[in-house]
Amino acid sequence: MTELSILHFPDPRLRKRAKEVTEVTPEILTVMDNMLDTMYQAPGIGLAATQVNIHKRLIVIDISEDKNQPLRLINPKILEKEGQIVHEEGCLSVPGVYEKVKRAEHIKYSAMNEQGETYTAEAEDLLAVCIQHEIDHLDGKLFVDYLSKIKQQRIRTKLQKEEHRK
Repeated sequence: MTELSILHFPDPRLRKRAKEVTEVTPEILTVMDNMLDTMYQAPGIGLAATQVNIHKRLIVIDISEDKNQPLRLINPKILEKEGQIVHEEGCLSVPGVYEKVKRAEHIKYSAMNEQGETYTAEAEDLLAVCIQHEIDHLDGKLFVDYLSKIKQQRIRTKLQKEEHRK
């Protein structure tokens, strides 16, 4: 497995909209395996391909305690949203920043699996939040976009200062 480099806010490549995957190839599956490896090493619970500068509609998630239940979503789409939940979110592309974000509590979504078959499923609570967060990445949106302009500027300044220290 190869650990990939994670882009950090405010990198403009994080704003690029990901393209649909037309065919599930061995290369796509390898990219997803590398994304999982990167996510586990970071450590995180979700990673979108956009975050590693691959602009395809691919997401990996694992919210399990033991990090042994990976979910691979190809071309995920949210079909329905219900309820509201406010959850403190963080992001591997916005390191060290955690803010409360309002999202749907329950979602119905569709995606392709590793065999290229489209399916629908439902998610709630943390998994629903995580799927919404990662799909936002595929659309060029970050969780900081839900925050006030003042908070966004503070986060941008903080991360730029930390980047200059490296």
